[in-house]
Amino acid sequence: MVGRSIRRSLAGLLLPAALSLAMPVLAAEDTPQRVVSMNLCTDQLAMLVAGPEQLISVSSLSQDPANSAMADRARQYPVNHGRAEEIHVLEPDQVIAGRFSATTTVAMLRRLDIPVAVFEPAISLDDVRDNLRRMGEVLGRSQRAEALVRQFDRRLDAIRAARTPVQGADAALFFPNGYTRGEETLIGDIVETAGFDNVASDLGVARGAMLPLERLVMAGPNRVITASRGPGYSRSEAIMQHPVLEDIAPFGVHRGLGNADWVCGTPHVLDAVERMASLLQRPAGEPSP
Repeated sequence: MVGRSIRRSLAGLLLPAALSLAMPVLAAEDTPQRVVSMNLCTDQLAMLVAGPEQLISVSSLSQDPANSAMADRARQYPVNHGRAEEIHVLEPDQVIAGRFSATTTVAMLRRLDIPVAVFEPAISLDDVRDNLRRMGEVLGRSQRAEALVRQFDRRLDAIRAARTPVQGADAALFFPNGYTRGEETLIGDIVETAGFDNVASDLGVARGAMLPLERLVMAGPNRVITASRGPGYSRSEAIMQHPVLEDIAPFGVHRGLGNADWVCGTPHVLDAVERMASLLQRPAGEPSP
């Protein structure tokens, strides 16, 4: 009896160890070592999450400061132009793309047995967390991703705590060709988190739509927020300079919201939230920075 009891005790000690050895464990060689990103937004997420020398190429757009919040850092990497042949030559073991990346390239890479992870574009601040966590899973860097999420949440909480409600906080987003965006978009979530009431919601625009100048005038927002102008001349941007905008907005027209501020769902969108929040404290007639 004693011998049998001892044998059972030993079995109880050894069995968990044996099971742990038998269970599949993510080995170092299973973590992608040569990662290529072919999308502006996944470029930035990957640069934030990837380990040293894990990311070997980013898209050419990532080095454009007009569109990328991490243009300086992106210049440390070789670029690709989203073509299957140039990506294949890099011998990646993981490619990261966006939903609107070239579908033919994605299909061809998959036919070549190259894993491709496709990310959805962020349409809210919550999506920033989700995409960071998914990037952590794809790259085998979940701890790094969670650290970034915690930093993001601490900064967001601080912005919300410092926000002071003010009268006349309504604003209209007015972009090239008179395009506006509503609450079901990333920029819409940014301006509402900053403390604004987005006029687009009152006009029945949830996502994106053309906003005729006449309808904007009738809405009479306290502020108009426009995008920055490109280096050249574009007729699509001319409407953002229309003099009636200054006449209808008692708290002014705030210009200079560039694509890099909000086009990608990364922690850098909080820079845009802070800038938008600072506009609420600016007296009427004072120019925006």
